[in-house]
Amino acid sequence: MTSPKVWFITGTSTGLGREVAECALSKGDNVFATLRKPSMLEDLTAKYPSSRLVTFLLDVTDTPSITTAFNEALSHFNRIDIVLNNAGYYMVSEVEGMPHKAAREMFDVLLWGAENVMREAIRCFRDVNRPVGGRLLNLSSRTAIIPQPGTVHYASAKAALECLSEGYISELDPEWGIKITLIEPGLFRTSVIQNHVAEPIHPAYASNASLPTRKYRALYPDIEKTHFDGDPAKFAEVVYKLSRLDEPPVRLPLHRVALESARQKGESLLEAAEKWSSWSDDVYFRN
Repeated sequence: MTSPKVWFITGTSTGLGREVAECALSKGDNVFATLRKPSMLEDLTAKYPSSRLVTFLLDVTDTPSITTAFNEALSHFNRIDIVLNNAGYYMVSEVEGMPHKAAREMFDVLLWGAENVMREAIRCFRDVNRPVGGRLLNLSSRTAIIPQPGTVHYASAKAALECLSEGYISELDPEWGIKITLIEPGLFRTSVIQNHVAEPIHPAYASNASLPTRKYRALYPDIEKTHFDGDPAKFAEVVYKLSRLDEPPVRLPLHRVALESARQKGESLLEAAEKWSSWSDDVYFRN
């Protein structure tokens, strides 16, 4: 029997974050659940004692509050073993129709909020945990691999998070025992779909219903039933299994759509490298 692990999870009010929290608790682990409305977890706090589950009000765009949340978790549980960096939302819009203010606000959550959670997680894993080490699970998206027309700003923020995560992996001292995985889910059915925000159609795209963003918009509001067939409870089981691997992958695409995106992107990169390799033959200084 292994001792219970301590999870720190952002964005646990609904969706994948809540599913993972419930799964971890059911397996005997302890959870520090952060969310913007702690009342959303009243059913779980009634089921589990504070020795197992703590809820904490957190807006990940408030950087000092992230530090406070981690310190509260450490004070309560003495260590943090696993951080699931999950808080987020998405908007539907043509790229040029996305208001700059709305785009920046989304990046503040999906990129900068997540990056500040990463910093605190690494600090705890290295400077507080004894023995040192921990697992950082960053929730990315299959759209970070190949963008989905209509949600490109969301995809861009997730792609930036992927680059940042790989950068951390390249710089961290292996002696610190910190493992980082990018989870790239495909079409899992959660309330995030119902709660999305849609901007008005950009005028230049309004007259042509055959354009990619118009086709994507037309899938709503039934997209959850017609396309999102991933079971979030089964997603949570996979994430729990991932948290126990001694050598976890850097990337974990989940869902057939995510796997196909990964294959297409890999093939595209290899094709470009092979097809245009000769263009690099004479771009160097000559001795």
